[in-house]
Amino acid sequence: MTVSAVSFQRWLDDVAPGTSHAAVCHAAGIKRSTLAQQLGRGRVTVATVVAVSRSRQLPVVESLSVFPDYRDLAEGTASPTDAELLSQISDMDLLREILARSAAADSGTDPAEIKLSPIPHRASVRTWLDAIGPPDLRQQLSRSAGIAPQNLSAQIWANRLTPALALRSARISGVGRANGLVATGLITPGEAGWLPGSRAEALRKTANSALVALAAERMDALSRTLRRREQDAAAAQKVWENLG
Repeated sequence: MTVSAVSFQRWLDDVAPGTSHAAVCHAAGIKRSTLAQQLGRGRVTVATVVAVSRSRQLPVVESLSVFPDYRDLAEGTASPTDAELLSQISDMDLLREILARSAAADSGTDPAEIKLSPIPHRASVRTWLDAIGPPDLRQQLSRSAGIAPQNLSAQIWANRLTPALALRSARISGVGRANGLVATGLITPGEAGWLPGSRAEALRKTANSALVALAAERMDALSRTLRRREQDAAAAQKVWENLG
């Protein structure tokens, strides 16, 4: 998703008055040519807004809320649900937790605390969407955004979701507006107001049976993903063989 170049320049004049584009880009780690191209097209990416905001040490969510399409972002900030927090724990970390608990039960000791992988993980978009519901969320999202279901599925399968779709998903589901931007990797949990250690706390209080059930769901989804990749690879190989 992008914001208009006019609104971006107005915002930039407010947060970095008198600062040249070259200086802004250097501080934000953006190529000067990249910003020039975006301004020339009349649209600036949300990632650019985030990078500039960070370089100016500004609250990212509040910065985004300046722009029309994100007006409700800051006021709609809310703590993630336990389901959302668990959705942002990788498959491997869930399995490690299960193994740690099992080993502790066998030895009669407390389970070792595992170090969680950073967000996003390789299926963080899909798991977040599954966590927030409703069951027909993807259908509602496709209809309301005017995006073909197959195009939406392609984004999710590739672990991508535009900021616009992430925000729309949060609106439909009634969860914190910024939470989807965390799942996509656009902003950090801290920038969205998530408490430090909240994922680990949600994991610790998840019952063994629920944890195993969640891991089983993840493994089933992973199996489908791997099967699809294998089928795609086999189809590509067949094409090459026919061409050869």
